Amino acid sequence: MSELPEKTILTTNLPGAVNRRSGKVRDIYEYDGGLLLVATDRISAFDCVMPNGIPGKGKILTALSVFWFDKTRHIVPSHLLSADVADFPSAVSAYGELLEGRTMWARKAKVIPVECVVRGYLSGSGWRSYKESGEVCGQKLPDGLVESDKLPEPIFTPATKAPSGHDENITRERVVQITGPRLAEDLEEKSLELYRFAADFARRQGFILADTKFEFGLINGEMILIDEVLTPDASRYWEAAQYEPGRSQQPFDKQYVRNYLDSLDWDKEPPAPQLPPEVVAQTREIYLDNFRRLTGESL
Repeated sequence: MSELPEKTILTTNLPGAVNRRSGKVRDIYEYDGGLLLVATDRISAFDCVMPNGIPGKGKILTALSVFWFDKTRHIVPSHLLSADVADFPSAVSAYGELLEGRTMWARKAKVIPVECVVRGYLSGSGWRSYKESGEVCGQKLPDGLVESDKLPEPIFTPATKAPSGHDENITRERVVQITGPRLAEDLEEKSLELYRFAADFARRQGFILADTKFEFGLINGEMILIDEVLTPDASRYWEAAQYEPGRSQQPFDKQYVRNYLDSLDWDKEPPAPQLPPEVVAQTREIYLDNFRRLTGESL
């Protein structure tokens, strides 16, 4: 077991913020000059937040995002200013122990309302769509593919938030309607470049990066990478040595939790069920193993 503390942080409450909001995993605080993004240990699946979290998960996600932001800065700049508590706003100086390791001080950007999903393999909602229509997000794929097949080339399959709050796959044409043609082209180009770079890197560490999603924002017209990047919350990682098309693969990401939830008699609507201790422990080890193998370091 890792050296990470066993305490689970499900929520935070920091003083002095201009604005505070919470996503499924992060608590976001706005201060003059930037945003403080605090990754809690909450975990979500099927757009529902589980009532219990994964100890230390927020620190793993933050460390991985910082790692990947650095690795990909030659492709596109990011919102990250610092992950060092010494650089955070003075209003939170007394909260260093809470924030250490799980927090990013970031530039504030105008969020582009498109989730930029790239798929290199046929799995998840992409596989379900292909079985029904032979297409994924309006893109025709070759006949005869099986579950987990590698695609001839990675494809850009964007999504957005439906009124219900669930992710909804959209076509590239819809992206053009949302963002305009120039920005839509930039989103697709950078997303594919990021995926190819990360997939090559992950393969050298024994992982297949089956798919992932990126989020972007604008600062003075410049497109930057925001939120988290290439974490097991936002990506599908598989064990390369055990890869075999025609079936589901061994997950090194949040899919482990989804698989457990699929085994229950649960309608995928709130309230979400409590995760049992053995699922919490195994999820923690999966996330830690993902971090260790990708970065070559320990937390």
